[in-house]
Amino acid sequence: MTAIDEFAVKEITVSRQSSGEERQAALYQIYAQVLERQPYRFERKKLAKFEVEFLRNKIGVKRFLRELGHSEVYLNEFYYNSSNPKFIELCFKHFIGRAPSDAEEMRYYCDVLMRRGVKAMITALLDSEDYIKHFGCFTVPHAWTEENYPSPKTFWETEVLLRELHGQRGWIVPTMIWHDLHLDCNGGSCSLPEVSSKERPAPPAELDALHQVLSTMGAQDLEQFASTLSAAERDKLRHLLMQTVS
Repeated sequence: MTAIDEFAVKEITVSRQSSGEERQAALYQIYAQVLERQPYRFERKKLAKFEVEFLRNKIGVKRFLRELGHSEVYLNEFYYNSSNPKFIELCFKHFIGRAPSDAEEMRYYCDVLMRRGVKAMITALLDSEDYIKHFGCFTVPHAWTEENYPSPKTFWETEVLLRELHGQRGWIVPTMIWHDLHLDCNGGSCSLPEVSSKERPAPPAELDALHQVLSTMGAQDLEQFASTLSAAERDKLRHLLMQTVS
């Protein structure tokens, strides 16, 4: 059984014909998907207005998701302590149901985040073609079925994200970076693989992908990423990156 099978949930759709019990079940699933838990009592007070509107059929799933994503409850949990790329990866997991597909997609949403702000970036995800295609206005986001993924790599990275408790691998390095580098980032610190002179260097395409992803990170994010590595690990990373420009 894959992680996607393990974490798959029954598709929950809420329309104006849905009962109060159905809306309550949908609310529970939204929190499980987006917050990865149910809100604490003090958080629920902050979300009370939108909860009531959702349960009384005044707003739908997509509107509630936007309000939740824009809330201090969500931002405190995932945004303020994260690098931009890691936060975007988490937003994809929560609102789109998969990992970012490639460095280009990551770079696009990094640009939206830096130029227009965090709320605009979350809104852009909810207005994206992928969100509309898979969830429309009424379905609670969930992991995609295997055949819908844009590539095997995205499927693999989504599986890893679904298994990852948030913060387990820290708040700086997104999956696509430690995957390309074969990093071990459990516990929030990262270890690079041993590279000896006798070993075959990493394939150019893999190194190019790594270089593209790192280029989406701002100076502060790169500094935070570097801080998770020892001096020896930074030397290894420098050696790998040198291969992309040699």
